[in-house]
Amino acid sequence: MSESSYHDEREDEAQQPLVVTRSPAINEPLDPDEASIPSMYLHTTDDKDPSLQPLMADFDYKSAGGFQPERLSGDAVDVERSTSLTEALHAEGLSLFEKKCVLINREIDAMGMGKYQWYVWCMCGFGYFLDLLWANAFGLVLGPVQQEFGFGNDQSGNISTSFSAGLTAGAFVWGVLADIVGRQWAFNLTVLIASIFGICLGAPNSYSPFLVLTAFTGFGIGGNIPIDTTITLEFIPQNKRFLLALLSIFQPLGVLICSALAYAYIPAHSCTPNFADSNPLPSCRNSAPGAECCSKSNNMGWRYLMYTLGAMTISLFFIRTIIFRMKESPKYLVYRGRDEKAVQVIHHIAKINGHNSRLRLESFEQLESEHDQFSGTTGLGAGKSQRDLSLGKKVGLELERYKLLFSSWEMTRLTILVWLTYIMDYWGFTVAGTYLPKIIAIKNGSLNLSLDFTYRSYLLIYFPGVFGVALGALLYNVPHIGRKWTMAVSAGLMGASIFIFASVNSEASNIGLNAMEYFFQSMFNAVLYGWTPEAFPAPVRGTACGIASFWGRLFSIISPLIAQSLYAKGESGDGDINAVLYLAGGVTLGCVLSVALLPNRKLGTQSM
Repeated sequence: MSESSYHDEREDEAQQPLVVTRSPAINEPLDPDEASIPSMYLHTTDDKDPSLQPLMADFDYKSAGGFQPERLSGDAVDVERSTSLTEALHAEGLSLFEKKCVLINREIDAMGMGKYQWYVWCMCGFGYFLDLLWANAFGLVLGPVQQEFGFGNDQSGNISTSFSAGLTAGAFVWGVLADIVGRQWAFNLTVLIASIFGICLGAPNSYSPFLVLTAFTGFGIGGNIPIDTTITLEFIPQNKRFLLALLSIFQPLGVLICSALAYAYIPAHSCTPNFADSNPLPSCRNSAPGAECCSKSNNMGWRYLMYTLGAMTISLFFIRTIIFRMKESPKYLVYRGRDEKAVQVIHHIAKINGHNSRLRLESFEQLESEHDQFSGTTGLGAGKSQRDLSLGKKVGLELERYKLLFSSWEMTRLTILVWLTYIMDYWGFTVAGTYLPKIIAIKNGSLNLSLDFTYRSYLLIYFPGVFGVALGALLYNVPHIGRKWTMAVSAGLMGASIFIFASVNSEASNIGLNAMEYFFQSMFNAVLYGWTPEAFPAPVRGTACGIASFWGRLFSIISPLIAQSLYAKGESGDGDINAVLYLAGGVTLGCVLSVALLPNRKLGTQSM
């Protein structure tokens, strides 16, 4: 742009009114209902602040709906400073950590969605991919595993319970560790643990070792979603938050690939007659010596599936650690007092994206010195002074961090309702995911449909999940619908489809109603997983997401135990199918109420 045209545009824009926006305090929840407009895209009094200019990268404010501020020399800044950035941010009630986050946000927003952010998004998406890849696998192998190992219907839920126990421990441990040792370590270790134990799942010759390996695999997988959503939120521009919801598109892809592999392996490499037939071949454990029975050698399909999934998980670990090595989150580094490292990461991202970052360590030091004029206390994000605190004060500061979850009535309400939503959501889809594949196989068997047809049907059932995620992401920022009502409507339709499936049995309904259930399940979880890290500030973001997943996973342990007790009460010996379906659908409908009661405060303009 020429200098003359530049000043002509400035004169035109000078007549435009200023709109001042308020950034949310760190303890305010973010509304799941309405779309947000990042504050850097609006006119603010801060945009005129001379002291802001040396802190910020060049940014085309005009194209984003604002005006392009003139750059001042360093001397002019010192002489003409009338109102500092820190004073403006302090007037908004922001902590020192939040002020630094504003600078980080604006640097990332100025870069846009560059190459580095797309790498991070894809790597985190593969974490989502693994989550349902494995969860779906255990439902698909339940039938052949039960036929080979010879356990009864009253133990059929133990696989899901073991996996959920591992997921529960993993969600809590990795979520908390992400806020203590950092996002980077947790990001890689979760996949490493899952790959080691996952590839061993095809080896056991009895039920108990299989359950132990399942639990340890779940421990690795359990940290994926809380960590991956946290990392994505802290690296992408604020006007690309819909990509948080779109991460979930990797989940139905994982389910589809798992179903395709199961279709290739299980029907062709299972005992005959198989578990879905009216008179399945008995397990060798329950048969007399010499009698024809279902043995390991003629039931290798489910083992091939486990080996393949384990190899895929190991491949992802090598991609994350060798091909693309993610840097630590700048916001994590800031609240740990490592400002210099945070600035280095920002410059590293800018270099990969082909940009130049003007953020300097002096920017943070200036904020610290000016912040001290208003407050003499040392808190999160205080840089060197935070690192120099005594051990006792560091412990106290750490405990203060966790109090953010209950720092006000609205934060308390938000935290509890998020927990309840995760509990009911995980309860419903765990029961459905565990038993629906076997229930569909049994229903199709009663219609004289082959096992090959049933496993092929899973591809048709899970394919619509891709479109469910896409629709959830599309509605993510729609005013008056947004996060809140997208979740409420999809939860209601998900539960309703399970109830209807319990009352009918035909080739079309067995595919159509289950496809409907998975469509709305994918839509609901896409929005829920994307919105949760937005709702909580960075110092407790990993913890908040991890604990929410922890509660959901904990009840995922309980729900299969209740389901298997109901299933075992079937008079025909095939199991009480409808009781299991009513259990899944009824609890899922509770999500409608918990989501509707979420706080209705406007969605914040900054993700701290």
